[in-house]
Formats: sequence, C-alpha cells, structure tokens
Amino acid sequence: MTAPNDRYLTLDDLRTRIGEGEIDTVILAFTDMQGRLQGKRLHAQYFLDVALAHGTEGCNYLLAVDIEMNTVDGYAISSWQRGYGDMEFVPDWDTLRLLTHLPATAMVQCDLVWLDHAPVVQSPRTILRHQLDRLAERNLVALAGTELEFILFDTSFEEAFDRRYRDLVPSNQYNVDYSIVGTSRVEPVLRDIRNHMYAAGMNVEGAKGECNFGQHEIGFLYADAMVTADNHSVYKTAAKEIGSLHGKAITFMPKFNEREGNSCHIHLSLRGADGDIVFADKDTDSGRSQMYDQFIAGMLATMRDFTLLYAPNINSYKRFAAGSFAPTTVAWGRDNRTCAVRLVGNGPSARLENRVPGGDVNPYLALAAMIAGGLHGIDEALALEPELVGNAYDSDKEKVPHTLHDARDVFTSSAIARAAFGDDVVDHYTNMANVELAAFDAAVTDWELIRSFERM
Repeated sequence: MTAPNDRYLTLDDLRTRIGEGEIDTVILAFTDMQGRLQGKRLHAQYFLDVALAHGTEGCNYLLAVDIEMNTVDGYAISSWQRGYGDMEFVPDWDTLRLLTHLPATAMVQCDLVWLDHAPVVQSPRTILRHQLDRLAERNLVALAGTELEFILFDTSFEEAFDRRYRDLVPSNQYNVDYSIVGTSRVEPVLRDIRNHMYAAGMNVEGAKGECNFGQHEIGFLYADAMVTADNHSVYKTAAKEIGSLHGKAITFMPKFNEREGNSCHIHLSLRGADGDIVFADKDTDSGRSQMYDQFIAGMLATMRDFTLLYAPNINSYKRFAAGSFAPTTVAWGRDNRTCAVRLVGNGPSARLENRVPGGDVNPYLALAAMIAGGLHGIDEALALEPELVGNAYDSDKEKVPHTLHDARDVFTSSAIARAAFGDDVVDHYTNMANVELAAFDAAVTDWELIRSFERM
C-alpha cells in the first residue's frame, strides 16, 4: 500500500515539521475489536530519538477486553494465567497524517505483532490484510466505501453521561433528510469535520441530513479497502473529538432510540491488479460478469454465517425492523433498498452495497467478511439466485439473524468462517460475543424498571 495522496506525510516531512516546532505530538494507534482507535501519544522528540528506531508496545489485553475495558475470561491470547504481556505496535508509514483538529499532532496507524514478530492474527487490520492477500493471489484488488451515519446532539458528552444518555437535545428537531436548511443549522460542526478530514488525507464528498432528529452523514470517496478501513477509524474518532470541541455529542450507535438507526452501508467492488474492470461484462444480458454474480452469491450464502462481523453488538440487532431501511432479508436486488445486498452502478461503477452493518461496525472485520464471502462464491462457482423484485420485508426468504445470540451461534459453528478466517479468529470473536451477551443478561434495563417497578 502507498499513501493515497500528497496530503499524507512522509517520514521526512514529519522530521522537518518536528524540527521546526510545527509538530510536538505523534499518535501511534491501532483499531481494536470494537472498532476504536487505541494507542499512545508520544512527545515528538521522543518519537524521533527512541520510538522511530525501537518501536513501542502495549498490553495484549487491548484485544481481550470488553467495551468498558474490563479484563474478561475466555481469550486464548490474553489472560491472568498468561501474565498479560505485550504486543508490539508496527507503524504503517503510508498512513502517516496530520490531525489538524488537534494542536500540533500527527498520527500513524499500526499493525500488531507479538514480541517474536509473528502477526497477531486476531487483530482486525491483520484479518482484513489476510483477505486482501487472498485477492492478490488471484490478481485482484478490492475498492470500498463506507457510509457512516451519526446523530448530533447539542448536549455535551459530559452532560450526556451525567444524564445517563436520557433527555438529550438533538441538533435538529425534525427529519432533515437532504434538507439544506437542516444541515445549515449544524454547518459549523459539519464543515469542521469535512475540512479537517480532508487535511488528514481523506477525499471528502459531502454532507447530507438523514431521517432521525439530528442525524447526518458525511461521505467519502471510495478507495482501496485497507485505506477505507483506516480512514473510517480515524474519521469516527475525529468526528467525536470535533463535536466535543463544539460542545456537542455524537453517537454512531446503531439504534439510539425507536426512530431510524445509524447505518453504515458498505460499497465494494473488485478490480484486476492492473485496474481492469472485472464486475462488468457488456456481452451478458445483465451487464454483470460471471465473477460478479458468483461474488454476490457467495456474500448471500455467507450472510448469516458472517452477520456477527457485520453486527457485533446487542444494539446492532435493534436496527433490523421491517420498513426501517435496515434489512431483515437475505436477498439481493438492483437499486432495492429493502434487500441486504443492493446492486448499484453500471460498467466501471458497478458495485454492491451491503446494507446490514450499522454505525458500530468494525470496518476491517466487515470488509474482510464481504471479501471472504465473495471468494467463497467464486471458488465454489455458486449460481446467483434470481433478484428479489419488490418489498423484501414481505418476502418469505431467509432472514438475517435477529439477535446477537443467534449470530454468535451461526458464526462459531460455520465451517466456511473457520476455513476463511481460521479457528483462532473465529474463537476470539465468538468469545467477544459471549462477553457481551453475559454482560447484557446480567443488566437490569430501564425497560424492565419502567414496566416492573410499580406494576408487578
């Protein structure tokens, strides 16, 4: 991988900027299981004098905790019995970028390896890299784009916490889908996010309002799949930071309330290593190549098996409701937003859209799952079923798993998942689901209190 454009930094650029006092902080970060950036802020001179040559390390529990950062049982790579040792952060210098929303700060994203330099196979970035390597063996590359929605509140993160996330004030009080007035009301925040992300090397398309109150989406141009996943992680973190600088809170949770949830539709296409178009074929009635049809068929065949990687949390499954623009049916259709897989574009722009993921998705895991599913279809020469025409919500076709429990069971028992990702990865993310399920089963929810406190 090489840096996508000249807005990224080179190491020589960074050295110069540090020497001139323009940069005093360098963030080394990786994306954890939950899709969060984790890592360290290094003083720039220490980075040059020590970390650049000798690297830096972090506790291996960072890939074996729940979202509250609690140490939990069941992970093979990290435990009290194993002593909670270290992993090494290995910078990918092609990801070196400025973060202009923070003072004098640069960031580089890292891969994770053990102290003997063996890759940490459970790391999300490594999981995606493995699937991209499988494509490369076939002289193919993946291009992808993620469409990540969020809800913006006039309430700060601190006040939201104190309120236990109840009675927050959305930045728009009505549906602002495509509304110019609606986006103008929050343009100071949206503009800052767009411009700071452009300065960080992302190719920003634009911003639009969405349906839920205060809901918006900022779009970015498609890129190589790894670049898209890296950018997604940086953007999601930076958007929260920029919102906070404006005294506002942002949530990407899939279902904040009973209105429309936050989706993360993922667009994907393949190209030849030399840039050849491989999803289109003008000599077929459909305009699609056999490879494209097989790829779609593979994604459908593995949709239930891999749903855990598209919808990794309890809240993920609250999106899957009829008439919600979130899919419930394992089906494909041309420009049909009721299906799990929607085909869009023609010729060079032909691509599929996976509509299952929500705003909590880990982009590395989801893209890896889409590629693994597509390759299963190609390798097995799967035939593509007829498209679903009409309302997929009313169809009798197979459904997306309805709960995290169901998705966990299908994933852990999937021979296809174990062949594509390996037992170490499947067992690791099965345990992640087990941890979330146990935590939720032990919790007393507001729903229970409201229904039960007086009336039972």
